[in-house]
Amino acid sequence: MYETKAYSAASATSPLASTRIPRRDLTEHDVQIEILFCGICHTDLHVARNEWGNATYPVVPGHEIVGRVAKVGSAVTRYKPGDLAAIGCLVDSDRTCPSCQEGLEQFCPNQTIVFNSPDKHLGGVTYGGYSDSIVIDERYALRVPANLDPAAAAPLLCAGITMYSPLRHWGITQGKKVGVVGLGGLGHMGVKFARAFGAHVVVFTTSPGKTEDALRLGAHEVVVSRNADEMRKHAGSFDYIIDTVSADHDVNAFLNLLRHDGNMTLVGAPAKPLAVAAFGLILGRRSLSGSNIGGIAETQEMLDFCGKNEITADVEVIPIQKVNEAYERLLKSDVKYRFSIDMASLRSG
Repeated sequence: MYETKAYSAASATSPLASTRIPRRDLTEHDVQIEILFCGICHTDLHVARNEWGNATYPVVPGHEIVGRVAKVGSAVTRYKPGDLAAIGCLVDSDRTCPSCQEGLEQFCPNQTIVFNSPDKHLGGVTYGGYSDSIVIDERYALRVPANLDPAAAAPLLCAGITMYSPLRHWGITQGKKVGVVGLGGLGHMGVKFARAFGAHVVVFTTSPGKTEDALRLGAHEVVVSRNADEMRKHAGSFDYIIDTVSADHDVNAFLNLLRHDGNMTLVGAPAKPLAVAAFGLILGRRSLSGSNIGGIAETQEMLDFCGKNEITADVEVIPIQKVNEAYERLLKSDVKYRFSIDMASLRSG
């Protein structure tokens, strides 16, 4: 075991502050990664402030990690020191359940999340990417294409795969008409991916001021969802809609825009249950589904796709010392479109 610098929350009401945390020594299949950049996701804030009621303190958030391999275990074959590597939400799973056998580790009932998950090596809970370094089994590390900016690639490990996975699952290809509801950290990645897949992309937003940016990101059209006339023009025309909104909203307004056999996928997580009108589904044989992240193989596929298509997140790079300010700005949606922490600031601070 060794110690490394980190930022942690000591309680639900405590600001994140500098600390030191333990990391396990390398086993034969482990890699030690020096963290270069770590994205900030709203999940980090939810857990740090115990908004889901499952936090174990101290909490070291961070699950959008890009770094450089520093050391490798004796049996490691996939990485060598100096390689650029990434870590997302998953750092282990049981590898034997039906989900793992299908390459869908995100559905494993015995998965280990990168932070605030039981740590079978050291006891307590796992600690995330707001830290100097991390040790992980090589099977759960990912390769980052060399042509991608590491700071802007970090959010791909959550925001990116959260959007890529359902678009791939529902067969979005050339000629499909795709709607993206909400233009935030998730939505802006959905626009980029759907456009790269060849779809006709329509962004739905409640903010007319986001029109120019949506078009810049790759949308073909922008619809202000509060405008009933604009919404009616698209009735029954979408093959697929992906909904990124976590606030309470009327999903039926979007379900009615699907063509027959169309699907709408929820990736946002509103706190209150959403009311769904049965006839909106029945009359068009439409479906409503949900999705979270992807498995390890699919996440690597996503990163490779990003490398070929030069896709990254739009980020604002900050030092770790501004993380509490970033959390407050995140609550106000005051970022375009993700924060990425430069972890060199932790080593120099």
